[in-house]
Amino acid sequence: MTTKKELQRVAKPVVLIAEELSPATLEALGPDFEIRNCDGANRAELLGALAAGVDAVLIRSATKMDSEAISAAKGLRVIARAGVGLDNVDIPAATAAGVMVVNAPTSNIVSAAELAISLLLASARHISPAHAALKGGKWARSKFTGAELFEKTLGVVGFGRIGQLVAHRMQAFGMEVVAYDPYLQPAKAAQLGVRLVELDELLKISDFITIHLPKTKETANLIGAEALAKVKPTVRIVNAARGGVLDEAALYDAIKAGKVAGAGLDVFATEPCTDSPLFALDQVVATPHLGASTDEAQERAGIAVAVSVRKALAGELVPDAVNVKGGAIAEELRPALPLVENLGKILFCLADEVPVSVVVEIRGEIAEFDCSVLATSALVGVLADVVSEDVTYVNAPNIAQEKGMVATVTKEAASPDHRHVITLKAALSNGKQVSIAGNLSGIRMVQKVVGINKFDMDLTPTNNMIFLQYKDRPGVVGAVGNALAGVNIGGMLVARDHTGGNALMVITIDSAVDLNTVEKLGKEIGAELARTVSL
Repeated sequence: MTTKKELQRVAKPVVLIAEELSPATLEALGPDFEIRNCDGANRAELLGALAAGVDAVLIRSATKMDSEAISAAKGLRVIARAGVGLDNVDIPAATAAGVMVVNAPTSNIVSAAELAISLLLASARHISPAHAALKGGKWARSKFTGAELFEKTLGVVGFGRIGQLVAHRMQAFGMEVVAYDPYLQPAKAAQLGVRLVELDELLKISDFITIHLPKTKETANLIGAEALAKVKPTVRIVNAARGGVLDEAALYDAIKAGKVAGAGLDVFATEPCTDSPLFALDQVVATPHLGASTDEAQERAGIAVAVSVRKALAGELVPDAVNVKGGAIAEELRPALPLVENLGKILFCLADEVPVSVVVEIRGEIAEFDCSVLATSALVGVLADVVSEDVTYVNAPNIAQEKGMVATVTKEAASPDHRHVITLKAALSNGKQVSIAGNLSGIRMVQKVVGINKFDMDLTPTNNMIFLQYKDRPGVVGAVGNALAGVNIGGMLVARDHTGGNALMVITIDSAVDLNTVEKLGKEIGAELARTVSL
């Protein structure tokens, strides 16, 4: 019978492109996928395309992947947003469904920073109204006297990647930069030549203010009437981040009252926005959410998510996945992920039940890295044969929680016997413990099992294996060979605690053997443990 994994290898994964993306996106995807297209903004068309069965969907901002769309999708494994914002993706619903959500977090940061600077400069020098006047036949030089940036104070509200890019570039204009960011360490700001201040101080001392915050419950209307009452009347405010962080009604009132000199806006609380009262003010320069609208940003975003989709559909963990626990993964650690998954599968096989807890012990040179993702790797392996649905890095923590299972990571630099070794220790409901240890050997990083419970070994795991634990005595190897006469044995490894004591035999075979055969074999040799595992 053809297995699910074999079918997946034969059929090309289906990638649905729901919005127009750069040609470089298709090039980055390559020929290994069936590409389908639909208009993601057309709800009926989107739901129909998803229901037809897709492995991944690529979107921008017009397609809403909410709970309805996610539920309608058959076989969906990845939602890829070719951009930064994920307001149009229901991340909790995707996580519950085991669907990985990826974006391109750095694709448009340069474009967004440059637009913010453009708006700041345009506001300072009245570019928009002066341009309109000249096109209308008026040479009104005296009307459009502006302000220099040199030796002025720029206040950056939100000092993430984009805010830092803006700060660096505006320092070249001779500006002093202060920043408000409750999550940033002062030392980091100092390294960049920026002084961290509280929001109230920033509002009072800044000649120009640029906003670089996401819209959350905490940041909604953060710059409102109360905040605008504290600024200089000569201040100019730029928002090229998210609509709703700057209260547009309060901004209009402040400009009309002469409490704010001008503003540059690229985002609005409700979009599309074509009728804001702010548009009637000469002091306001506005653009229709163009922060990411450069050829370079679109190309980078498309390529980034295409690469992420390729990795995700190949079963690899994607660094830009927003709903996978573990954070950024060091390159040195990545080969350990499939090792720990396989160790987890073998561990479950040996335990023959879902453990209460699993501790992932890291020893040796890889302990210097953030290894928290290996807890999820262990869960993926242990739970692979426990539930009917596919277990992924996305849904494994939730499934484990439902099963009453937890996984933790411990680290120690010392590793006396190996450059590094990873040990999974499972606590069972009856109080017993099962453990398995492995490492990556040599330049090729070959997976090795180096210990099971109290037995030392040097085993290269294969797709199909049989595990037998029994009392050490003559004739067992021969009996096993006779019992498996119709099975092509690739290798056999026997480990003993001492002569005549307990022995553990691991048999690698070319094809899977049914459980009845293994149980019968176990009875013939009086094994206290007889298990088969397929990786």
